[in-house]
Amino acid sequence: MKLDTGWVDSWMGASAAAIAENKALLNNLDREIGDGDHGENMDRGLSAVVTALAALPDDATPSAALRSIAMTLISTVGGASGPLYGTAFLKAADPLGAATELDGAVVVSMLTAARDGIVSRGKAELGDKTMIDAWTPAVEAAQAAAADGASPAAILAAAASAAEAGAVATEPLVARKGRASYLGERSAGHRDPGAQSTAIILRAAAVVADDD
Repeated sequence: MKLDTGWVDSWMGASAAAIAENKALLNNLDREIGDGDHGENMDRGLSAVVTALAALPDDATPSAALRSIAMTLISTVGGASGPLYGTAFLKAADPLGAATELDGAVVVSMLTAARDGIVSRGKAELGDKTMIDAWTPAVEAAQAAAADGASPAAILAAAASAAEAGAVATEPLVARKGRASYLGERSAGHRDPGAQSTAIILRAAAVVADDD
């Protein structure tokens, strides 16, 4: 499908469904190295996002939709995830401007801006065992796919696959940021829940974009 406001709506609907399906998994991952409520928080936030998007005017741009997502996540998702995801979507809106449809270059800019927003807000780097370990591979894969002339849907698919691999790769890492860092070496052997939810959300973006 073309990447317009309808795609953003469908992306968030698919994300909400996927997060709901994986809520227990995300809670369990977070229970091992955090507060144990990441799935619950994300499920609540994305359900609110779907409601908020339904209230937007019919002529809302993708940028406006992303800003609505950002504000909703900041106000409804508890813990550190709300501000981090909210900042990601807020910054992702900037490169879109008044565009009504996203091409490959804008998709890459959107993903890059989202990742950079999280880095700016959370001060995490690659290897810190955070959602950045999913976001940075996703951005790099998107950039490489775009350089090869891939379609917007294929760029998103490459980003999603890289995010999924990045989430898995957090398992042996020792956390250097967030609550998990308090565990020191004991944080190794557990997957970062924020990286996993990132992978879920980016896969939803790719799946919806690939729909005819």
